[in-house]
Amino acid sequence: MQDIEILLENKPGTLALMGETLGKNKISLEGGGVFQNGDISIAHFLVEQGERAKEELAKVEIKVVKINDVIIQKLRQDVPGQLGMFCRRMADANVNILTQYSDHSNQLIVVVDNYEKGKQVSEAWINEWWS
Repeated sequence: MQDIEILLENKPGTLALMGETLGKNKISLEGGGVFQNGDISIAHFLVEQGERAKEELAKVEIKVVKINDVIIQKLRQDVPGQLGMFCRRMADANVNILTQYSDHSNQLIVVVDNYEKGKQVSEAWINEWWS
C-alpha cells in the first residue's frame, strides 16, 4: 500500500472528479482524508497502486505531488493512549510523523520522514503489544 499526496482545487466537484476518476479505473481508496488550506485542499489517500493513480489523475489535471511508502500499525482499541504511546516511540527514535490517518480496517496509517527507522519502531511495537 502507498499514500498518495494530492493537491485539489478547493471548489465544488473536485473531490468528486478525483473519486470518479479513480473508481472508473478500478483504483480503490482504502483510507485517507482531505484538509482545506485556503484555495487548495491537501488530500492523502491509501491506494495499492500509487503510480497508476498518479497517471490516471494527471489525465484530469489533478496533481499527485508525492507517493509515500506507509507504515500500517494496528493499535489496541482497549488500551487508552495507544496513539500517544506509539507516536512517542517514533519521536524517541527521532522519526517525524508527516501524515497520520486510519484505513477502513481501523489501522493507523503513518507517513514518516525516515521509513526504515519508522518500520523498525513499528515492528518492535507489534512484538510488544501483539505477541
